[in-house]
Amino acid sequence: MDIKKLVESKAQKAREASRKLAILSTAAKNSALLAMGASLIENRAQILEENQKDLEAAQDKVKKSMLDRLSLNENRIAQMAEGLYQTAALPDPIGRGEFETIRPNGIRIRKIHVPLGVIGIIFESRPNVTADAAALCLKSGNACLLRGGSEAIRSNIAISKILQTAAEKSGIPSGAIEFIDVTDRDAVGVMTSLTKFIDVIIPRGGAGLIQRVKMESRVPVIETGVGVCHTFVDESADLDKALAIAINAKTSRPSVCNAMETLLIHESIADKFLPIVAKSMREKNVELRGCSKCKKILPDIIDATEEDWATEYNDLILSIKIVKDVEEAIAHINRFGTQHSETIVTNDLSNARKFQNEIDAAAVYVNVSTRFTDGFEFGFGAEIGISTQKMHARGPMGLNELTSTKYLIDGDGQIR
Repeated sequence: MDIKKLVESKAQKAREASRKLAILSTAAKNSALLAMGASLIENRAQILEENQKDLEAAQDKVKKSMLDRLSLNENRIAQMAEGLYQTAALPDPIGRGEFETIRPNGIRIRKIHVPLGVIGIIFESRPNVTADAAALCLKSGNACLLRGGSEAIRSNIAISKILQTAAEKSGIPSGAIEFIDVTDRDAVGVMTSLTKFIDVIIPRGGAGLIQRVKMESRVPVIETGVGVCHTFVDESADLDKALAIAINAKTSRPSVCNAMETLLIHESIADKFLPIVAKSMREKNVELRGCSKCKKILPDIIDATEEDWATEYNDLILSIKIVKDVEEAIAHINRFGTQHSETIVTNDLSNARKFQNEIDAAAVYVNVSTRFTDGFEFGFGAEIGISTQKMHARGPMGLNELTSTKYLIDGDGQIR
């Protein structure tokens, strides 16, 4: 099989479909999204059957926490469908005006939102990305070319075919949702070279994938970064609240990018809080790694290394560091964080605002778990990814972030 020809063919189909999608009515797009969501529910048995095959094939190849990212169940399929329904209910960004002005010479200038065109999405593990990406791209008038990881190939093929069929039956042009149904890694290299057909590429996955795409791509890239996320428990924190937030941020779904990887504790409360949080974490089977100050309180804790502070574990492993004050916490996060999601637990309003103002991250919380950095939780219906860069889009990327703008200028014979 010629991988280059396969990918180019799908990208060309997506480009042709994007022209029609760009002028499709909101009603037509919404009708298709509702039909796509209903089709996922209707065909859930097929999806679960294919997902089980992926899980069985991956058992000895990936760690347990990553199996969770790969795994689907009826509830997760229902959530995928709900994301499609919510996306249908959101305002259509296409054609929305940014501003309008009339110049002294009578020229009328309008700036409106338009689709990006064809969005290439390269992702790993999580088959729900197929549905999220298709929904957001369609509603924002973009065609999408999807390339999922080999570990979820059966699940992704099933989901993409179900969505394609439902969309086309609803009048969406063929090619609007294209999935690369081969596992050859060369497909990524082909995608990153197709400047003629693809307008932007969004990588979603581990550091290796993201770095590869950034380094190789000739197509513009929107970086969705890894998540070395922190929780800082300040000296004024409500410790019951802090415990609940920390446990949720680490253990509710440790394999995702908005899970906490490092817990920072103010030194004045460490003697009291560290044993409490350590006990609860260990009850959840979390392996603890701590600094030298932690060792004095918990002699049996594993020594944390410099590498631990910069590691996204995606697993039931937690680094813990005792810090002097909010300034040290901020300095540590800005050094080792990945500009994703950070939170402070505090009752000190001054420290809360200082933390939010000085932390360099896409999402900065006060008294909230980092697990809320999510397009669905932010009310975007779904997300295409969580951008950790500063150009074009930052944080959870919803419909507005999948648009560009253009100027419409009307006149009556004016010349310069």
